[in-house]
Amino acid sequence: MAHIQEYQDLVLDAVEVVEFKLIRSKSDLEKEELAFHPLMAHQIFGESESIFGYQGLKVSILYTAGPLHIYLGVNYDRKVDELSKGEIKADDVVATIAEKLPDGCYFVNMDEFLKTLDKADKFQPFGEKLAESKHTDDEGNERHFEIYHCNYKYPSFLKFFSRLQTFVLWFVDAASYIDVDDPQWSYFICYEKYKNENGEELFATVGYTTIYEYYAYPQHIRPRISQMLILPPFQKLGIGTKMVENIYKFYHSQKNVIDITVEDPSDDFQRMRNFVDSRLCMKLKSFQRDEIKKGFNKEMIKEARETYKLNPRQCRKVYEILRLYHTNIHDKDDYTAYRLDVKKRLNAVYHKQLSDIKKMEKAKMDTEWLRARLPNLKQRIEQLQEEYEQVEKDYKQIIQKLRDV
Repeated sequence: MAHIQEYQDLVLDAVEVVEFKLIRSKSDLEKEELAFHPLMAHQIFGESESIFGYQGLKVSILYTAGPLHIYLGVNYDRKVDELSKGEIKADDVVATIAEKLPDGCYFVNMDEFLKTLDKADKFQPFGEKLAESKHTDDEGNERHFEIYHCNYKYPSFLKFFSRLQTFVLWFVDAASYIDVDDPQWSYFICYEKYKNENGEELFATVGYTTIYEYYAYPQHIRPRISQMLILPPFQKLGIGTKMVENIYKFYHSQKNVIDITVEDPSDDFQRMRNFVDSRLCMKLKSFQRDEIKKGFNKEMIKEARETYKLNPRQCRKVYEILRLYHTNIHDKDDYTAYRLDVKKRLNAVYHKQLSDIKKMEKAKMDTEWLRARLPNLKQRIEQLQEEYEQVEKDYKQIIQKLRDV
């Protein structure tokens, strides 16, 4: 009887053997330089991110570049089913991936997939065009991008978006599909407009942002950015920045919008958002150098919210970034004043916890367990310094980018 331990060399890293391609023409099928791998696979193949049972395995997930019809293909040299004479079964890779895909949105037959590719030149962006921009790549080619807004009123768009959001399981940690039937979702999609070999203008899907428009009493909304994904072939082109800027512009004119928030942002997204917000607020009166030096105030909150729909917490971050921008770190007094200002904000939660404990003690309540959870003064000072150093490091990256613009 065969033992699975004998075939441990057939345990493969899914991130390495799975590859994607965005197909614009049949010739792209053979272009290995178009292939890109997922960042993660645990949301498909479990925590080990492994696939068992193959030698020479290659898993191809192809998308038509515009409408994003999907092909799943598996190629391999040998399978454990043969090696073990049927006693041990290899993982069913296609079934495992297909389980996470919307019903009926993928093909396993290449000829059927190519039929959808033949029709892909008819694909057009959904919704209302908000902006267009140009980007010159490293090879000197000018590329054209357009951003559109769409919502639940376009049924065909929702089917398209169901295919688009399949990327998040491979590229956004802890991501999940959104409920496209919920009318409070709003969508911002970026496309690249390009010409094919016949000179016809076509569109390729680049990435998206989803916004959930929360109700706020009495007749207002608070849009919350939920997910943003720029597909790997289009990253590092400034598209995410353009998306955020156009989301701000879209909601700025709507008087019922209080402010814009972000749901559990990644570090990369938060850095991008901080850069965008800082660059915008540099133009505002209350964020000019002389005003910044006076410290954080309500006028900054008011002006940032009215102009760019920033919430107070994000406004405070922008203030700290721009104050550091205007701080002479070689001037002891100037630099010390800045550090104390930021540390005061970082330490506010700790002081609040201490204050609550003292109130409880006055009420003759047992607080020993609460005090045990708090660091002592020396530990807190060390923690605070570490927190500050990380904040300053992040801010300096943004400031360098602001100066390079």
